[in-house]
Amino acid sequence: MWPLETSMIKNNEKTSAPAKVKKILIAQPKPEGVKSPYFDLAIKHAVKIDFYPFIVVEGIAAKDFRRQKIDIASFSAVIFTSRNAIDHFFRTCEEVKVSVSQDTKYFCITEAVALYLQKFILYRKRKVFYGADGSNKNLFDVINKHKDNEKFLYPCSESFDSEITNWLRHHNCEYATPVLYKIVSNDLKEIISSHYDVICLFTPGGVKSLVENGYQQNGTRLGAFGANTFKAAEDAGYTLEIKAPLPQSPSMISALDKFLLTANAKKK
Repeated sequence: MWPLETSMIKNNEKTSAPAKVKKILIAQPKPEGVKSPYFDLAIKHAVKIDFYPFIVVEGIAAKDFRRQKIDIASFSAVIFTSRNAIDHFFRTCEEVKVSVSQDTKYFCITEAVALYLQKFILYRKRKVFYGADGSNKNLFDVINKHKDNEKFLYPCSESFDSEITNWLRHHNCEYATPVLYKIVSNDLKEIISSHYDVICLFTPGGVKSLVENGYQQNGTRLGAFGANTFKAAEDAGYTLEIKAPLPQSPSMISALDKFLLTANAKKK
């Protein structure tokens, strides 16, 4: 289990000015190997960075996918909003023995998600497109330029983003939403009983996990990646101090670096 320290500030306790950032929690699994920009960031700013996934992603079995009666090979374009969606799309294709055409187009919510496709396909810019800032609006702008005569697959979890399907329907796009995985909130009781100066979130599912675990922000600085995660956090009543991607902070690493330079400089 985690060597967790100190308790959270009680709801009714008055807080002084934010303390120097010493501990950061990244709501993702710990990177494999010894090289990661997070490890470099921890050394640069003399902070402790922990990793813990806030959600557990469980794949839908091939037999359950077949019951959805969706012919993957008949679609010419795929919309991806997460790496999980990419993993489970290609896993499902392999399990049901479907060969994805080399001419398939891919529309991704961010560049980071788009680059993850390199794990599965020969990456060519003429068939991989992504939004500029991680928002649905930018994704829709990109799709709109290339939507003619395309049939879209939107691989998703049981709780998919209805804004995307509403846009496709409104623009008369032919589409299907194969449910390929489900997202389960992780047990965060020990995590939220510890004190972290900063917690970084990466998906709306991670925000949902915090809510379902009864988390109260209590002065902790929160960061979020992607417009959908921003919205989920703010809808849940949380305040965000760190956001990415933005023009000046294209990644969570750069956003954290910029934040720490300011936050910790005042405390020296």
